[in-house]
Amino acid sequence: MVITSPLVGQIVDDLEDESKLYAQSKQVNQFFRRFNGEEDEKGKRYYPTDRQYQSPKLRKNYLGILFDESNSGISSSLKTEFVKSVLDKGESSILNFHGGNWFSEVKAVFTMNGISQPITLYMELEKDHLGYKWVISKVHADMLDPYFKRDTTKVGRFLHPLSHELAFMNLRKAFEKPDSVSQFTKKRFTPDHLSIFLYEVKKGNLKFKSVEQVKFHFFQLDGWYFELSQFNRPGYNTGWLISNLVKLNTDADKKLLMAYLYQ
Repeated sequence: MVITSPLVGQIVDDLEDESKLYAQSKQVNQFFRRFNGEEDEKGKRYYPTDRQYQSPKLRKNYLGILFDESNSGISSSLKTEFVKSVLDKGESSILNFHGGNWFSEVKAVFTMNGISQPITLYMELEKDHLGYKWVISKVHADMLDPYFKRDTTKVGRFLHPLSHELAFMNLRKAFEKPDSVSQFTKKRFTPDHLSIFLYEVKKGNLKFKSVEQVKFHFFQLDGWYFELSQFNRPGYNTGWLISNLVKLNTDADKKLLMAYLYQ
């Protein structure tokens, strides 16, 4: 006869909860340490003098649980190829928190004249004196796009090539209609949303409300890109996990992906 007790059940539940806690990467810094093989399964730090520090076996164990398992877009073969590439490259595949080539994408909400507006902030680590700090490197806001729309389907307004002989007095027509002033810029002009963002904040028109989502984009590993996102859900596959993985065959692939991420 098997005798069960509430105490036994409680112990089993506690052990399971503890295992879940160990399995998840609760912080971004912890994801770095696990990817690099710099802590044990209970979160105890390893240092360069420790035998287990950055060991290939430890890294292989961690790399198998650092992916978002619900994402069917990352094939098993691609994961396997990525893990093999990381382990084969050894020290050159160690993530460096201060090594650059990674940035954060912060989806936030601001209010503009009382109306909520989604704005994406791109953050990078910048060296400052003896330490580092997060800085805003770029901004994208859909609400700013209409100001820079350019109709390329027909010939736009332009300044005659001999305008310099008139001391550019015909600039008047460039500013007669505010909606068409962008037609007088060079074709490769790209609007700088960050400058406008800072201007509106300083004027008091744009006010911060909240952060909705944070993710990180990594280009540190030669030939690879991966995205890091946070998942809060039941089970073991939770915390900060690799949510996207792309193999970059050429520098052109990297530039194209960077342009896409920066919208």
